[in-house]
Amino acid sequence: MNQNNENQPATVPRADGAQQAGEARDPWWWVERTVWTERMLTRLTTGETADRVWFRLWDKTYAPGNLQSAFVKVWHNGGSAGADAQTVAHFARQTEAELARLQAQLREGIYRPQPVRRAWIAKPGSKEQRPLGIPAVRDRVVQAALRHVLEPIFETEFAEHSYGFRPGRGAKDALRQVDTRLKAGHHWVVDADLKSYLDQSSYCTQVNGVV
Repeated sequence: MNQNNENQPATVPRADGAQQAGEARDPWWWVERTVWTERMLTRLTTGETADRVWFRLWDKTYAPGNLQSAFVKVWHNGGSAGADAQTVAHFARQTEAELARLQAQLREGIYRPQPVRRAWIAKPGSKEQRPLGIPAVRDRVVQAALRHVLEPIFETEFAEHSYGFRPGRGAKDALRQVDTRLKAGHHWVVDADLKSYLDQSSYCTQVNGVV
């Protein structure tokens, strides 16, 4: 995507958690601060988890600051248009009106997502193709806003050895852990992948382990 000044949102905050040299890394650097306050984050890291119930999270989803931040992330990711043919650049040219409309629909409970556009991409090293669902830009914004609200809650429950699709973690971190285990004397690597699982289920599971 051509991210020129014309299509760029007026305010684009840093999304990488960058810090000054020597500054201690905040463990919650990735959290959306228009949603999560310090008091809420403290609850996440204390012993209140057994009977914890979170109230008033829905209104945080459609809060203007959260929707704006969500769109910034969608804009940075780029991507193709969904079924409604609206591109990220077109959405960016009328961000204020688009976000206001989304906020009203979410607040009033009348928001409905657009159908997902089906696309096919080649599988590396294979003649097969992988199905890809492309949501509309407006729906990607809502998904990002919901992620801002829900991700910190679930993040506290994930296993330490889980690396996929988590903030501040990735494949290279998993490989470093594999290397550490191998150097420690573990010599067996188990790699399991369920073929076409994404085509037949709501999520895809891949298990990688070192024993």
